[in-house]
Amino acid sequence: MPKIKLKDAYAAAMDRIGTAAEKSGRSASDVLTVAVSKYTDMAQVRELIELGHADFGENQGQQLSQRATQAGEFLQRKRQLGGITGDESDEAEGGTTPGGGGGLPDRVRWHMVGHLQRNKVKQVAPVVDLIHSVDSLRLAEELHGFGAKKDIVIDVLLQVNIAGEESKHGIAPPAVRHLVDQMDLMMHLRLRGLMTMAPHVDDPEETRTVFRRCRELFEEAKAQDSSPDAFNILSMGMSNDYEVAVEEGSNCIRLGRTLFGDPPPES
Repeated sequence: MPKIKLKDAYAAAMDRIGTAAEKSGRSASDVLTVAVSKYTDMAQVRELIELGHADFGENQGQQLSQRATQAGEFLQRKRQLGGITGDESDEAEGGTTPGGGGGLPDRVRWHMVGHLQRNKVKQVAPVVDLIHSVDSLRLAEELHGFGAKKDIVIDVLLQVNIAGEESKHGIAPPAVRHLVDQMDLMMHLRLRGLMTMAPHVDDPEETRTVFRRCRELFEEAKAQDSSPDAFNILSMGMSNDYEVAVEEGSNCIRLGRTLFGDPPPES
């Protein structure tokens, strides 16, 4: 069976996101799609950028750092060759063009979606726009210390292990309130919301209770956060369950296989 073209896979995913969003009274433009490029090559990353997509995620710090540099150089070359000024609407927080067609983005935003080790903070923090995977107070403190040293504010999400799976990182739901209070005192961190990963199951409907519980925690944490307007990202849903996640209120999903196809067998 021939591999589906990236452009077609992207358009199909945006249509499905739009349909799921409508079920929760929203539109596709309300949902940020992070293209997780871990198992693909830079040629496909560049192709997706040319379709107007701006947000990419990586699981490993070294590859994220390398690809952030490569994507920046690619955009610079395209502008020099084509006189493209970029999409001025990119100033809106987390905006991207659903379905593409918006021309080159002004810049590419990079998301750290995998587990972040504390000894990798110096590598990741300078190039990333959002860290989805803060899963301990110690990691938050490490990030805050780096931000203080560089006089920057680092945007992060708190990862919650709703299902209590030992194979997944994330804090337990009862600890959310405490960590939100602690991170609220860290002036060089900006807590933007929560992230969760549902168990991998054959029937995506079985993930609905996990996403619903995370949405409840998100609303509770937003009410206690000192900057509720900035606490506005609920990152949940991946290739196998993103439609259910969007129906349950997710406004940030992470898609790899849906866009780029299955990873190679050795990965």
